[in-house]
Amino acid sequence: MIYIFDLDDTLYDERQYVESGFRAVAAYAAKQWGLDATSCYEQLVRLLDTQGRGRIFDDFLAGHSLSSKSNIQACVRTYRLHKPKLSLPAEHLQLLQLLPKPLYLVTDGHKIVQQNKVDALGIAALFKRIFITHRFGIKHAKPSTHCFELIKKAEKCEWRDMVYIGDNPAKDFVNLNKLGMNTIRVSTGVHRQVIAQKGFDALRTIRTLIELGSSEKMPANFADVRRPKDCQN
Repeated sequence: MIYIFDLDDTLYDERQYVESGFRAVAAYAAKQWGLDATSCYEQLVRLLDTQGRGRIFDDFLAGHSLSSKSNIQACVRTYRLHKPKLSLPAEHLQLLQLLPKPLYLVTDGHKIVQQNKVDALGIAALFKRIFITHRFGIKHAKPSTHCFELIKKAEKCEWRDMVYIGDNPAKDFVNLNKLGMNTIRVSTGVHRQVIAQKGFDALRTIRTLIELGSSEKMPANFADVRRPKDCQN
């Protein structure tokens, strides 16, 4: 079985990256506009927790009478280009080290942002290849199967010989299910309580990534698992 992983909220808690980016923006605000960095960071976290990600920098700057297109762009640029401080759970590192090789990673997102995450986590050497889908064009982001097709071709295998482990049922699994690929949803991160649309959920669900290495939780052969009707071709 060839194991392919998602990155954010699958291998590590993406909230780490968000808070790291907020610290960078707060430091920028302190230097650029003379604001208090600690207070700015707390404001950004509060906006995230109360209203989500949509307009955080707009509303943050508006609260300081600094709202302008250029200032918003500066905050976004600072957030995206900062070098984050991230950590991979020790048990996740151990799992990646123990799983049969090769391993692959397929992740969506801004090319520089995702590469900075990989670098900060120090995981590049664990994977045969890391696919940041946006490097192939946004049209090849999930649920596109483009990067998975490249893996299949490289490994000269069948779809049933690969498994993708991800967290987002809105895009991670739907087209892979149709191809007969094995899919596993990890119930972690911001999507952990999302109820998937018919056909969109993974073949199997685990509560934490470490259950992937548990023989009690996972079958030795995915072909022995009857696929739900809404995941069949």
